[in-house]
Amino acid sequence: MIPIDRPKLEGSIAVGDKRQRRIGFSEFGNPDGPAIVWLHGTPGARRQIPTQAREYAETRGFRLIGLDRPGVGSSTAHSYDSISDFASDFQTVLDTLGIDKFSVIGLSGGGPYALAVTHVLSDRVVSTGVVGGVAPINGPDAVHGGAVQLAQHAVPLINVAGAPIGKALSTILGVARPIADPAISIYGRLSPEADREILSRPEFRAMFLDDLLHGGSRRMEAPFADLQLFVRDWGFRIGDVQSKVHWWHGDADNIIPYEHGAHMVALLPNATLYTLPDQSHLSGLNHAVEILDTLLNAWE
Repeated sequence: MIPIDRPKLEGSIAVGDKRQRRIGFSEFGNPDGPAIVWLHGTPGARRQIPTQAREYAETRGFRLIGLDRPGVGSSTAHSYDSISDFASDFQTVLDTLGIDKFSVIGLSGGGPYALAVTHVLSDRVVSTGVVGGVAPINGPDAVHGGAVQLAQHAVPLINVAGAPIGKALSTILGVARPIADPAISIYGRLSPEADREILSRPEFRAMFLDDLLHGGSRRMEAPFADLQLFVRDWGFRIGDVQSKVHWWHGDADNIIPYEHGAHMVALLPNATLYTLPDQSHLSGLNHAVEILDTLLNAWE
């Protein structure tokens, strides 16, 4: 693996009514600068942050924080009733880290969670970004198609066996590190051209391996918990999110169709859609610095 910026601070924070659960985090950049919280995709963990974003946090002087969701990395497994319930844990993390105002960015499966905290903590959010975010597939805001709709058929099995499957995957990742890099290569060969290109670059492979081996190998129940929540009522309507949202979406996205991004932006009262020509699902990470600049501009 090529050298990669390590977190300046990494650990876990007690959350929940009785503070009996924990949320893992990794922090990069300047602890005294504007705070941007990065919410990983599905699957993913707290270090799913591109190397150029980690470096940019240092050079531009902002605080970049990656969070585990419950059931991955250093976070305790937990079942929310809806995605909006995540905002309470998110607020506890902010308060513990001494953060008042924040920006948030959600990648893919992190998108719904970014919208939830933007809605619930509207008095504290400065700017919000979503990259290739998941859209509801049920309820009044639903749009059809995409990987989440296909995965919906597996939810009955996940409801019964999601936790045991997640624990088994964690065990496999913990003892089979040599297969992680070849697995990324195989995924790349099965992906669209733009994702193949990004997975062929050493710095992106290093980031995905860093996240997989330091986050996913500890616990891998979160992806199944995400899918359970994506197909339920999210606990808020998309039109309830009044704050400004910046939404980036590749027009060749093979996982979350571009039409889903356009649908969400049409539902949001104050949103801008940035089309990424010829980009698929992972390759939106190529635009990390542009995305961070857009969020930081709101602070100025």
